[in-house]
Amino acid sequence: MQEEYDCLKLENQLCFPLYACAKEIVKMYKPFLDEYDLTYTQYITLMVLWEHHEMNVKELGKYLYLDSGTLTPVLKKLESKGYIERKRSKTDERNLCIRITENGNELKKQAVEIPKKVGKCVKLKEDEAKQLYSLLYQLLHTINSGE
Repeated sequence: MQEEYDCLKLENQLCFPLYACAKEIVKMYKPFLDEYDLTYTQYITLMVLWEHHEMNVKELGKYLYLDSGTLTPVLKKLESKGYIERKRSKTDERNLCIRITENGNELKKQAVEIPKKVGKCVKLKEDEAKQLYSLLYQLLHTINSGE
């Protein structure tokens, strides 16, 4: 009888170690991001913009798996800090375009150290980290493709 409830044990849930690891990894970033007065969500937003320079909110949301309601306050804060500009699209005013600024690109030069610092805190061998990365993205793509 007890076996039918084994699926409800925390230790049998894939979601729990994913949740706990994500929370702990983000916590590791905090002291490094505090040096730049950034939250983790602001940081990953900047990472996408450092790579792509300009895009609309919908595209940005797809990269980050965040909706516009979550992104809007993040983008407003980054704009107030001078790291991004938000402008309505000239061709379709419903689209809000986001562009990295010169100040945002200057921050990139300093932030390049953050992944190195966090990497020292994560005690995985390089091949283990690559395998975990691959498995997590495989899971993410499977979930989002509806397979």
